[in-house]
Amino acid sequence: MTSAAFVRPVEAASVVERVTHEIRRSIVAGRMEPGQEFSLRQIAAQLGVSFIPVREALRSLEAEGLLVTRRGRSAVVAPLDAEELGAICRLRRLIEPDLNIQAAEKIPTAELDRLEAFVELCEDPGNHPDVRHERYHALHIDMVRPAATTWDLRIIERLWRAFERYVRMGEHRVRPGDVDSAEKVSRELIAAFRTRDPERVREATLHRLERAEHIARLSLEP
Repeated sequence: MTSAAFVRPVEAASVVERVTHEIRRSIVAGRMEPGQEFSLRQIAAQLGVSFIPVREALRSLEAEGLLVTRRGRSAVVAPLDAEELGAICRLRRLIEPDLNIQAAEKIPTAELDRLEAFVELCEDPGNHPDVRHERYHALHIDMVRPAATTWDLRIIERLWRAFERYVRMGEHRVRPGDVDSAEKVSRELIAAFRTRDPERVREATLHRLERAEHIARLSLEP
């Protein structure tokens, strides 16, 4: 005898998840500018959804520090803040070098080969900036994954998402030759992973973080 189903099939991503992703993407990419105020109904109309999933999405994004909700069903994109950026950078320097060292000990050489080939895909000239950033995000998540716990990934994801909008805005102010390219520092990190040498991995990780922090701080300049 077949028992009755207790739940119904659901889509892979809920409406709330899709709305959250789209609003987060717009904030991080700078299309919704720091300090910009908007109504929940305005966003719901643009997304073609009801008010309820937008409200739920904004709660999640407020917890991530990307916006501030207000009474009267409106919200404001969180301003860029030097103290916040400093805290994010400090936490990344505390977490990522040691996590990368652990990952370098465990990651198979074949996976490093795949990731090195993936750098070419990240740098595809036809990439939209959103796609390029998402691919580099995926690349570095896959690098730490062999050593990362669920909590490690959860914390890193939150730090990287909060950090990304500073980088995206700072990139417009980078002068040619000021910093190494994302491709170069990624390849250097992969090369360090191949050595399995903790100090090489630490140095390459810190180099990548220093580069990213330099770009991010440009977003705070008047």
